[in-house]
Amino acid sequence: MYQRWIISGLSILLSIVVAACSNVAISQPQQTATSTATISQQQAPKESAKRVVALTPLSADIIYRLDPTKLIGIASSSVLNKDSRFQDIPSVAQGRTQPNLEKIVALKPDLVIGASGFSDQTLQRLDQLKINTYSTKIDSWKSLEELTITLAQKIGASPQSLLNKYQQLLTQDNSTSKNISKNNTSTLVMVSRQPILTPNKNSWAGDMLNQFQIKNIAAYLQGKSPIGGYVTLSPEKILEANPETIILVNTPQTSSEQEVIDGFRKEPFWQKLQATKNNRVYVFDYLGLVNPGSIDAIEKAAEKLQQL
Repeated sequence: MYQRWIISGLSILLSIVVAACSNVAISQPQQTATSTATISQQQAPKESAKRVVALTPLSADIIYRLDPTKLIGIASSSVLNKDSRFQDIPSVAQGRTQPNLEKIVALKPDLVIGASGFSDQTLQRLDQLKINTYSTKIDSWKSLEELTITLAQKIGASPQSLLNKYQQLLTQDNSTSKNISKNNTSTLVMVSRQPILTPNKNSWAGDMLNQFQIKNIAAYLQGKSPIGGYVTLSPEKILEANPETIILVNTPQTSSEQEVIDGFRKEPFWQKLQATKNNRVYVFDYLGLVNPGSIDAIEKAAEKLQQL
């Protein structure tokens, strides 16, 4: 059950970012922005969007922070349901269900933001109705910055305060000596134990480790995992690498960090690793590290990575 949830959840959120979850596609379907240099003032719409429906928690969060008056619809999620800022904003979808097209159209949006790989069908139908759409895929820090810049252009807002915040998250308490120590400490991130699923450098989690100069033992590995940016490892491969630090991921299916730790300790194999022997096993939330989720979630993950 746990394995099925991980594969299903990550396929949705990381085919995005993770990453979703990310190259960023603009209002014409399947078009992708690949670098900050491609995002120019000429690409900004002639008229700024005034009524925005955001179908992902991260895009809703970014739009709200840029200009809360522009956000007129969201897709309800565990992230947004706990946030008082979004309580009075109409919902067009619940959880991982597909958005209700009639509800979206009834809100009369002039921009709908969705996730690549999950919102494709909805965005295509909205395109046919001549409603501007924007498809996002977040799998790196750079793509987060690009998304913020582009959404700011689309609604006529300044992205600078958010860009400054992102930069602060990367630089706070980041001394040279600490970086050298991190860079020499091999780390394994376990998104799932059965199978052993871990991010390489082509994922949001992998890029997060890279941004904080944490040595990811799977960074350059490639495999046959059905989820882009992730590989499956054998116990023999992990034992050979013998990581000094292990990060376990606490998914919404688990009730507490202790439950994650207890499940990890039940398997004799893990007791052979130096990370376990040296008590360097940490638990991170799924949101923030594996899927960006929201800016607050990213900030919490960044703070924990700084402390490793």
